[in-house]
Amino acid sequence: MQTILIVDDAPENLSLLSELLQPYYHVRAANSGERALKTVMIDPQPDLILLDVIMPNMDGVEVIKRLKSDHRTAGIPVIFVTAMESFKDEERGLALGAVDYITKPIRPAIVLARVKAHLELKAARDWLQMRNNTLEAEIAERMADNVIIQDVTIRALAHLAETRDTETGNHLIRTQGYIQALALELQNHPRFKDFLTAKNIQNMIKSAPLHDIGKVGIPDSILLKPGKLDAEEWEIMKTHSYLGFHAIELAEQDAERPLEFLNIAKDISLYHHEKWDGSGYPDGVSGDAIPIAARLMALADVFDALVSERSYKPGYPVQQAIQIIQEGRGTFFDSDVVDAFMACQKEFINIAALHADSRLAILAKLSQLKGINH
Repeated sequence: MQTILIVDDAPENLSLLSELLQPYYHVRAANSGERALKTVMIDPQPDLILLDVIMPNMDGVEVIKRLKSDHRTAGIPVIFVTAMESFKDEERGLALGAVDYITKPIRPAIVLARVKAHLELKAARDWLQMRNNTLEAEIAERMADNVIIQDVTIRALAHLAETRDTETGNHLIRTQGYIQALALELQNHPRFKDFLTAKNIQNMIKSAPLHDIGKVGIPDSILLKPGKLDAEEWEIMKTHSYLGFHAIELAEQDAERPLEFLNIAKDISLYHHEKWDGSGYPDGVSGDAIPIAARLMALADVFDALVSERSYKPGYPVQQAIQIIQEGRGTFFDSDVVDAFMACQKEFINIAALHADSRLAILAKLSQLKGINH
């Protein structure tokens, strides 16, 4: 049974309305504006309020203002009940949020008809709101599922590339962490803030594992060679940037709509071996012509390569790796990116230790971090 709250300072009016409505609804009564505001908070809240306009202390106008200003009561429909018959008074009541206006003396058939109509309207609105909430929840769940599928697919492709190069270990996870640390450090910097929005940062983190996807196209004889590559082999190795770029571009063409993270993934794949002074590859671009996402990946990739053990080299001590990065400031790397790295170097070391490829490496990096902290 729906609940109606009647608010009137006159006992005879409360009694008349209560007797009229009780056969059909659960009725509550309040003989003042103050009492009405307390009663409306009692569960179950009323589905409709019949509110007298002229009352002492707090009139109906003040009551409806307070009801509509509180999110807990703003949705309850209010019908003004008054002896006033001025159009201006009626317009004022409707402007304040009343759904209807009933004049005294009360005519039972009119009251019952209008109460029934507005309760049906409220029930319909409540049903639509519930349905909208359900649909929004379903859409949010599907979008979350799509994001998970997308992330898993990206990781699967990236791991496919890693299967060709068994020494990379947790390289993908670490470089994602490094990029996030750099991006958060730089997101308020004047040169970077326009690009490093929260959405672009998430897209960079999402696309970072694809930076070396082009290695899938490099022959085993070169990719898995234990020693140093000769000049011809090195030229072939460098093509992995283009191979990755074109693979992502083909995937982008197959997509039903543009995906922002794929644009960033292309930039990272193609440009993450470029250097600030133009001495990198594949195109020898320099300075601000290198996309920001690729500049961050360039430093993250080099740091991880320096501190990680490979078949052809041991991992550099962290302090030596930091020094090498510093020496590349303004030549290999964007100076501001290096400054950001220096500001969050402990976070880099934590990430390297947390996702190291062996227990001994974890202990070594934790020891190095302890030395830096002291």
